[in-house]
Amino acid sequence: MFKRPVGSPPAPPDNPQMPERIALGARLFDDRSLSGGADRACSSCHQPERAFTDGRRRARGLSGAALPRNTPSLWNLAWGKQFFWDGRASSLEEQVQMPIAATDEMSGDWQVILRRLSEDEHMVARFRAAFDGAQPVSRENVAKALAAYVRSLVSPPTRFDAWIDGDASALSPAELRGFRLFTGKGACVLCHVGWRFTDDKFHDIGLRSADGGRGLVPGGTPGLMAFKTPGLRELTRTAPYMHDGSLATLHAVLRHYGGGFVRRPSLAPGLRRDLRLSARERSDLIAFLRTLSSTQGPAGANPAGPN
Repeated sequence: MFKRPVGSPPAPPDNPQMPERIALGARLFDDRSLSGGADRACSSCHQPERAFTDGRRRARGLSGAALPRNTPSLWNLAWGKQFFWDGRASSLEEQVQMPIAATDEMSGDWQVILRRLSEDEHMVARFRAAFDGAQPVSRENVAKALAAYVRSLVSPPTRFDAWIDGDASALSPAELRGFRLFTGKGACVLCHVGWRFTDDKFHDIGLRSADGGRGLVPGGTPGLMAFKTPGLRELTRTAPYMHDGSLATLHAVLRHYGGGFVRRPSLAPGLRRDLRLSARERSDLIAFLRTLSSTQGPAGANPAGPN
């Protein structure tokens, strides 16, 4: 259940994981010419040093004002099924184009973007190496290259993986107790399942938010304030948490699940209504969660937070 997959990340037949395509996507990910003002790149919000988040409660828009939602991490999306917090994109090729065109994010104009790229002989050479055809610089190929790069972002192995692979000494007694709480009393595993620790589904977990989430997009249930279960890999580097960044620390997350949620009929069936954790149990559970990260987070960060 929790064992990491072997081999390359999955990819659609029409966009294989070619090294040239991934390298081009990495270059485009940092390319400010994809934004309207040539002043913002994908990496402006999805910062590699922060596990492809930005450390903010909510992403900052072009105007400087906060956007409605938290910047999600990009780890392990090759195995994803729907994208964005509300699942409105069904493929990475579709997803990567939306922030580029969004007026409050990158505000890019595709005619301008393609002209800028076509005027750069080094970029044209990269496109020719990655794609066949007389006109390799195209919107479709920009999307394919970016998607190929995002699919290449696989979180590194951690001590938890060593334990799953048979190293009985990889986890401490407290971390093992935390794992048992995660899979048992806490019922966390009902949604945070598999090696990525997500079911790729949408749930209402009782956050105090007016955001309609999945209920506002095609395919969602109208009125259901549900959001996609985030994966937990590298979570010590992705605080603050939840779709609105409203929970600053892991202790705050546990307080939420320990009765701090809003009780309403649409709450996820798997959410424990009566969960109560002792101080030791909270400490153990956080100790386990930290084993899902390869590092402890940016300098000075304390994602666990105070008890």
